[in-house]
Amino acid sequence: MSDAAPSATRLEHFHVTFFAIVMGLSGLTLALHASEVAYGLSSLASDISFYATVVVFIVIALFYAAKAMRHGASVRAEWNHPVKLAFFPAISISLLLLATASVGRFDGLAETLWLAGAALQAVLTLAVVSGWIGTRAFLHGQLSPAWFIPAVGNVIVPIAGSQLGYVDLSWYFMSVGLIFWIVLLTLVINRLVFHVPLPGRLQPTLVILIAPPAVAFVAWVRMTGDIGPFALILLNAAYFFTLLVAMQLPRIIRLPFALSFWALSFPFAAVTIASFVHAGAAGSAVHKMIGTVLLAALVVIIAGLVLRTMKAITAGEICQPE
Repeated sequence: MSDAAPSATRLEHFHVTFFAIVMGLSGLTLALHASEVAYGLSSLASDISFYATVVVFIVIALFYAAKAMRHGASVRAEWNHPVKLAFFPAISISLLLLATASVGRFDGLAETLWLAGAALQAVLTLAVVSGWIGTRAFLHGQLSPAWFIPAVGNVIVPIAGSQLGYVDLSWYFMSVGLIFWIVLLTLVINRLVFHVPLPGRLQPTLVILIAPPAVAFVAWVRMTGDIGPFALILLNAAYFFTLLVAMQLPRIIRLPFALSFWALSFPFAAVTIASFVHAGAAGSAVHKMIGTVLLAALVVIIAGLVLRTMKAITAGEICQPE
């Protein structure tokens, strides 16, 4: 990818994990908007981030569509890969996050993106979970926090869905996401504690542990307006995982760069947004400050990821056979 567009060989290795970049940038857009609301600022920063994210999404979607048309066997190989399979719903989640960011900007676009993203998320969740429990045999060592993406990612749907009027559908996705969070959290913690450590390229996915309770908190508040005990359990679980992951970050960031490092971005955005949402709902200056500190960390993380990704692209280290 050192050229303007990937060569035929590199296009074949243009993995679905590229959509994690869109998730991270969308998360930044939403976190910036949350901070603007909290501080009564103009939407300039989040607007710039929104349009940049849309451009990145279009570019990545076009490249992956080209890969699907020219290298269908490679896409099927990704689908059959025990690790990469979990990243396919990053496509639908990208649509849902863009829909959420579009609410209040372009409501017609928001609804279109949300309907497309929700439908695709429903299909991919069923397909991936069916694959997990079907005739294929998965090894325990193939389990990673990335497995949260297909099923637990459903909790993203209600954030925009409830604002667009799709309340019953939003509760369906919320229910599925929360149930699978409990199931997969148990499995993932068991894997992390009692089995060999995650491979180097998957170490950054540890940060994904933060996202489910943080996003579920935001979705819960959007649908119910309630910041009672259950909401606080979700928020504080997100804070615990943030502290837990922070202890691992010095080791993780020393690892060789890979696209999986973009897993650092969206979870930090999610807990940042959750902090600002609670600050606004409860009038909490403490949570507003926590959100501000987390936003500063998120901006540094995104800037570092962009620079390292551009460097890797320039050096031709991206889209290489594994």
